[in-house]
Amino acid sequence: MRLSTTLPLLPLAAALPTAHPDANASARPLPLIIWHGLGDRYDADGIADVAALANELHPGTLVYPIRVAPDGSADSRATFFGNLTTQINDVCTTLSSNTSFSANNTRIDALGFSQGGQFLRGLVERCPGIEVRSLVTFGSQHNGIAKFQNCGTWDLVCKGAMAAIKGNAFGDWVQGNIIPAQYYKEVNATTGNPTTEYLEKSNFIADINNERANKTKEYKHRLARLDNFAMYVFEDDKTVIPKESGWFSEVNTTSLEVTALRDRAIYQQDWIGLKGLDQKGALVFRNASGGHMDLSEKVLTEAFLDFFGPERKSLVEEVKEEVDQVMEKVREGAQMVFEEL
Repeated sequence: MRLSTTLPLLPLAAALPTAHPDANASARPLPLIIWHGLGDRYDADGIADVAALANELHPGTLVYPIRVAPDGSADSRATFFGNLTTQINDVCTTLSSNTSFSANNTRIDALGFSQGGQFLRGLVERCPGIEVRSLVTFGSQHNGIAKFQNCGTWDLVCKGAMAAIKGNAFGDWVQGNIIPAQYYKEVNATTGNPTTEYLEKSNFIADINNERANKTKEYKHRLARLDNFAMYVFEDDKTVIPKESGWFSEVNTTSLEVTALRDRAIYQQDWIGLKGLDQKGALVFRNASGGHMDLSEKVLTEAFLDFFGPERKSLVEEVKEEVDQVMEKVREGAQMVFEEL
């Protein structure tokens, strides 16, 4: 199944679905939010297919495809043009103010395709009004990109965005208005260290990766609360450069030497909580065959069954529940004996 993403649009106030009270709430699947990729739109057929699969595997799943514009065409354009800080703040406000997704009422699951994956991670880190259980990303760019993608012959929106960069990826206007530039990462070719301009000017990726000297502690705290953070990388991905960014790896674009996440400072010093997640078994690295977003239903089904659906009790919770049941039977038996006496 090749994704190109979507679901019908409602006026913004009514766009979010609403869960209905359920006496058996513990068996109800957690709500699922989906953030699509570059050039896609929330109302594309691919997203509708994903939502349908979610409900086939976990009946009753409340699915919300994230949108940052009032119609599909504008939403697609907003994947190239816009300010990620503003977009994430708007999504945070929308979800936090809806009882079906707010942390005051429920945890939720999150599924990100391509750039939507790092946007969802940014949302997890920056938005106190939601509580995400599982974050699953496919072909995302968690460590940024080293090169901008090539545009299709007739993709004028893409060409317009790339033309606006014009070798000035870290200019104030570009960082505030061109989406791919906000997760572009520049490193010194000799040392492999991030450039000063990148660290000072990056509007998004340097911030959510806590690469600057002053770390935002809340980012680490919020990401570390995840039960699962699963990252899928496509084996033959030629769109994301480097593809290993999907696992937070650093790649020297000259020697092609790969430095894996666990060998990097972001992990060893636990800048954003990845080490903590790994230590509790919540950090998952997986491959998917094929090129960028050549996503099979088999792989997607595996992810849905492993990470989404109803809340799962921990071993401690299951043991406590069994002990409580035994104690209740003991109390009932004691009461019967007492009454007979």
